Amino acid sequence: MAEVVGVRFRRAGKIYHFDPGDMDIREGEKVIVETARGLELGEVVLGRREMDESELVLPLKKVIRVATREDMRQQRDNERRETEALAKCQARIEEHGLDMKLVGAEYTFDRSKIIFYFTSDGRVDFRELVKDLASIFRTRIELRQIGVRDEAKMKGGIGPCGRLLCCCTFMGEFEPVSIRMAKGQNLSLNPTKISGTCGRLMCCLRFEMNTYEEAGQELPHPGDAVITPDGEGTVAEINKLKKTVRVKLKESGHIREFPVEEVGSDQPE
Repeated sequence: MAEVVGVRFRRAGKIYHFDPGDMDIREGEKVIVETARGLELGEVVLGRREMDESELVLPLKKVIRVATREDMRQQRDNERRETEALAKCQARIEEHGLDMKLVGAEYTFDRSKIIFYFTSDGRVDFRELVKDLASIFRTRIELRQIGVRDEAKMKGGIGPCGRLLCCCTFMGEFEPVSIRMAKGQNLSLNPTKISGTCGRLMCCLRFEMNTYEEAGQELPHPGDAVITPDGEGTVAEINKLKKTVRVKLKESGHIREFPVEEVGSDQPE
């Protein structure tokens, strides 16, 4: 077992584990930690706890210190510099005529590197751009191509539901979403109705899938022959959340809705 704290570097970002050493570190505090990119400032979202080493990426890097007022001032200055860097990088992209969309810029806490995030439909030869940026900022430059879902997570926005995007409020990592999930929830397969602002299938399709699958186990399938209090019929439609079945009655041809417990199989046991 190892004692760790969980640190997040951006809202709804992935949680990384660090060795707190002998420091009294509490949830909600800002800390300076050592990462593969250099020193970074993050927020403790999981207080000190023990975890099995098999669940961790070893060796653990250490928490350097709890952030001071000076550290917080430097972080705010970094954020101001990032805004300026974004404008300068955009101007250089236009000068070089590169087919890339600049999304964001990020300084490491110690300013040893600045990372520019961009999207593009294909590969981009940005070697000359990197040289220009290195001469302007006098630090290491990294250009990182990201996908449209990552772009939405970085920039934020409002979803079709009228709420802030899930990816930028609480989702630490993206999980696969498939058209099967939309079918399983009886949703329209019109791409405009089941796609998020990023143009990909909405992440929330995955959230309720388990509920629909569990509810569906108790229900017959459309086309099944069943027996109802009003006689025999064929299942026309099911509502998994309400646990009701719409049945086309054999004798009258009418379609009526019944609770699932009132509908029995017309198949021999």
